[in-house]
Amino acid sequence: MFVRPTNPISHRLARIAFILATVGSLIVAVSGPLHRYLGLDIEAAIAVFRYGFYLTVAGIALGLGTMLPARPGDRRRGFVAAFLAIAIGLAGAWVPLHWFLQAQHRPAINDITTDTANPPPLVATAQLRRGAPNPPAYPKENAAIQRAAFPDIEPVILAVPPAEAFKRVDRVATALGWDVVARVPNEGRLEAVATSPWFGFRDDIVVRIRPQGPGSRIDIRSKSRIGEADLGGNAERVRSFIARLKAEI
Repeated sequence: MFVRPTNPISHRLARIAFILATVGSLIVAVSGPLHRYLGLDIEAAIAVFRYGFYLTVAGIALGLGTMLPARPGDRRRGFVAAFLAIAIGLAGAWVPLHWFLQAQHRPAINDITTDTANPPPLVATAQLRRGAPNPPAYPKENAAIQRAAFPDIEPVILAVPPAEAFKRVDRVATALGWDVVARVPNEGRLEAVATSPWFGFRDDIVVRIRPQGPGSRIDIRSKSRIGEADLGGNAERVRSFIARLKAEI
């Protein structure tokens, strides 16, 4: 009976691909906690994130190179290692690739508001962001960019007085999991901080409630403390708030 010989080099390369993909995925995964919990500088954490991604891509490429010419019946162990390298590598590379694609289709801004002419000012949160790379002031050049990219982001008009509107705003902020740091109903102002679960990035939020006719006008602003671009994160937060507020009864 003829048995096709195995290729030890292919086996070895498949194992190397598996190691690269696994190590790269782990590096990508720990880059966020290194910054959030261990205080690693954000630039260093992003570098760790980036090089982890490079390793996962190398693992995927090598896995494809060793798996494609193989037949499972001929080189089962090498095939399995290569297949796992590709699967693990794709899982580890997904978030970096997703962020990269988002960056290509999102404007390079980090401050979103429903009122670009007179954005709600950060007051309590301005004190919390001392030393942050992004200053608390709203960049005037953002207005035209935001209107072009997110034309749907507009103020919310509620047919209730400001006192009732404030209660609704407070309920929505709590339901969204924000850390409310200031409630000033007599000024119609609520401020909060949203923290991302992975890297622990903090974005500051201010909601302003003002009377408008017999009802109330609600404006919201969400601003990142670090980063030139937010990959659309602040816009999505504002949209989520608006949708929940409109759904409040």
